[in-house]
Amino acid sequence: MAPCGHSTPPRHPPVTASTSRTGSVAVVDDADLAGLLVREAGTLAARMRREGLEAPGGLETEQKSHVSDIVTAADKAAEAHVVETLRRRRPDDSVVGEEGTDVAGASGRAWVIDPVDGTYNFHRGLDWWCSALALVDGEDLVLGAVHHPALAETFTGGPGLPTTCNGTPLAPLEDRPLAESCATTYLHPPFYDGEVGAAFQRAVSGVATLRMMGSGTMDAVAIARGRCDVLFQHSVPDWDRLPGEALIRGVGGDSRVVRAGGVDWYVAGVPTAVAEVCAALSAG
Repeated sequence: MAPCGHSTPPRHPPVTASTSRTGSVAVVDDADLAGLLVREAGTLAARMRREGLEAPGGLETEQKSHVSDIVTAADKAAEAHVVETLRRRRPDDSVVGEEGTDVAGASGRAWVIDPVDGTYNFHRGLDWWCSALALVDGEDLVLGAVHHPALAETFTGGPGLPTTCNGTPLAPLEDRPLAESCATTYLHPPFYDGEVGAAFQRAVSGVATLRMMGSGTMDAVAIARGRCDVLFQHSVPDWDRLPGEALIRGVGGDSRVVRAGGVDWYVAGVPTAVAEVCAALSAG
């Protein structure tokens, strides 16, 4: 593959702590495994999408909470592949997946999997989607890994692991105020009114420009690469938050969770813009 250019505690199910693998050698080994897993998951999902889009009736889908919240056969197959590999390679670790996996381990560590982030984009033939996972050790975020099949790019990084794309280190983030920032976010139309909508309006009113692209983890990748500056979204589960948060923190970014409008907002990106978004959300 060609080289590329340039917190908060997790909320995973509790596990019993016994041993730790957070030494530098172990983290690099885990990062290699994480990169392999997301590449394999993304490749499998991309192949199933290509075959599904070419087949009569299209790719098999099921609706979850909303018309735009769906799961495909590819989500389930990719998650099953990652879980099977982790059970062989890291049998003492817990595994938590968006599509229902919940395997308890004894190591104190947990792998959090999002086999296809941006499933609606995936289903509709758009390329802003990825396969992602994160590793946590107790309350510590160790690393994240993301594979973007459309460009064959694999990202790994974390708070103590500089973020790379296909093995090439990304440049540290350049801090900037919110008024000069490209923000990326997501809000379903039913939430535009009420306290949540008011908090959202306070946050977006201070940005230079705004994007809604449909994959929180890919948005985090864009921030880690310096193409966007800050992201914010409410009620974000661990599998949608932790992989991208790790990449952002691996290039010197910040991440926070703030309560506003009766919900928790996840905010990540360049430090000054993150602080200003949190202040705006909390102002009400």
